[in-house]
Amino acid sequence: MRTTFLLLSLCAATQVFAAAAEDDDKSVVDTTVNLQQIVVTANKIAVNRNSIPLSISVIGRQEIEASGESALLTVLSHRVPSLFVTEKGMTGFGVNTNSAGMVNIRGIGQGNKVLMLFDGQPQWAGIFGHSLPDSYVASDVERVEVIRGPGSLLYGSNAMGGVINIITRRQQEDGRHTQARVMYGSYNTQKYLINNGYNAGDFSSFVSVNHDRTDGLRKNSDFNITNGFANLGYRLNESFNLKGIASLAKSHNQNPGPIDNPLEDNLMDIFRGTGSVSLTNTFERSSGAVQLFYNWGRHEINNGYSSFSSQMHPAFLFKSSDHNAGILLYQTFRLFEGNSFTAGFDYKNWGGHAWNDSLTNGITSEIVSRSVNEIAGYAIVQQDFFNILSLNAGVRYEHNDAYGGRLNPQVGVALRPFTGNSIKLSYSEGYRSPNIRELYISYPPYSIANPDLKPETLKNYEASIGQYLFDNKFFAELTAYYLDAENLIEAVNGKLTNVTNKTNYGTELELSWFPLKSLSLNAVYSHLMTSVPTEGAPKSMFFGEAAYKIGGLTLSADVKTVNRMRKIGAVNELMSFYYLLDARVSYLFGTQQRGLTLFLNGENLNGRNYEILKGFPMPKQTVMAGINVAF
Repeated sequence: MRTTFLLLSLCAATQVFAAAAEDDDKSVVDTTVNLQQIVVTANKIAVNRNSIPLSISVIGRQEIEASGESALLTVLSHRVPSLFVTEKGMTGFGVNTNSAGMVNIRGIGQGNKVLMLFDGQPQWAGIFGHSLPDSYVASDVERVEVIRGPGSLLYGSNAMGGVINIITRRQQEDGRHTQARVMYGSYNTQKYLINNGYNAGDFSSFVSVNHDRTDGLRKNSDFNITNGFANLGYRLNESFNLKGIASLAKSHNQNPGPIDNPLEDNLMDIFRGTGSVSLTNTFERSSGAVQLFYNWGRHEINNGYSSFSSQMHPAFLFKSSDHNAGILLYQTFRLFEGNSFTAGFDYKNWGGHAWNDSLTNGITSEIVSRSVNEIAGYAIVQQDFFNILSLNAGVRYEHNDAYGGRLNPQVGVALRPFTGNSIKLSYSEGYRSPNIRELYISYPPYSIANPDLKPETLKNYEASIGQYLFDNKFFAELTAYYLDAENLIEAVNGKLTNVTNKTNYGTELELSWFPLKSLSLNAVYSHLMTSVPTEGAPKSMFFGEAAYKIGGLTLSADVKTVNRMRKIGAVNELMSFYYLLDARVSYLFGTQQRGLTLFLNGENLNGRNYEILKGFPMPKQTVMAGINVAF
């Protein structure tokens, strides 16, 4: 109670101090407004957010940097309405049974129904179909655009419930810039970062290395990961630009198991990599790109044994290698005033090899070695009328080796009747192709594969109204949606089958206010109703944040509430309510480009007991202190 009072007093004090500041600089407001208005994820070209009928949230570099987080998904889970990320410890998400990092948007996400993108390229493991959340590092990201709803028109499978497009970081200004950061905190948690950006003439580069490690809050819950990232660009001429990206991640994770049945030696060694090359073109009335990408992984997992049983150490290790590769080609034409027409072609090949290696006799037991081909074409057209009305429609056709072909439509309208106002209506469809595990890998008697599975599908209807006020210092947007999911894959008598249908509906609210140049207030709220009990999908969520800056001092505090969420692994167990209070204080000596920053972060300062995964208690009060140097 004392901690809560002190934190609330801090929030109140920041507003009192801010009231004395002069309101004579709109640069922060202008930067934020411009960032919110320009998006690329919806049409694959830079367009005004208010002209796109879909619901899109944008999280920029300033917000990512201010969060002090190293894991990107943790940043998003606070600031995007209807988006919830499962967590289970101090840091690190892990893989395999009892892993975290599952993303839910509007109650859709289980089974990898939200697609992660790296600069528009799909990111997921070729066998199990899930993303690898530990490989998404906040320091390597320029901004994130989140489609809250289906994005399968442009991005195909796994974009059934939403899209998270990670737009990677590059050096914007001429010259060289280097950043180094060290953090230390609760449970011997350590985080190290160094990156360097360089821009000279037609060449630019950004490279970084991150290392995180922790002992964890329980026995056998240690985690460490090293990430490396490089983004290289070269301007060939006024029309063509060449870009290459490489990202590598090596992690070691130990899963302690649920607290009532702990595990020993449940060890995971994971290596993930992604690389891509893209050639973009820009002409007076046309622009587009061709992108080649390759994602791969190597995994070694020891399933461990129960601490409470007489079972001996497993006699084998599970090993797998996978890939997800393809080519993406699109071109946008501006045929006449207010018009844009985008046509695209995708080819993807994904799959892999899984086996068990005996620890006693050296015998290898094969599990699966398969791959799947997908080929798709799509077209999307947008027409603006008198800067008041925008019509948007498109269709995608995709053919998959496993189930054949399907059509995927989308249509919407955006109306801007007066300054700062936007009204949007849209209908969109999404789908998720069954993955290699569901098609070909059986774990009897609970999960027997079915090569005849069809895609899971979703129909989404939504409407929103948004308004800027007070010289763009205040923004509010209210969204209502209704979605109908069909052919969801579940086990019936042990065999995976397309059987379950569900409907979700709800509302979302985004608010931001810059009452003074030194004070920003932001809040998001979402309410969800589901026809089928859904794990990891809270009925309601709220996040509110206040940040105040005076000179080199920055103070921020936030509160997050989660109401009526079903824990992962406990469908019939309701968590009625929990709230978390966080705070951050930092002081900058010098400038952001050439300076030193000292900072202190506190999370769950109210000491709340809560779980997201059943049997995995989350940390109570934690602190992280650090130093950041830029030169």
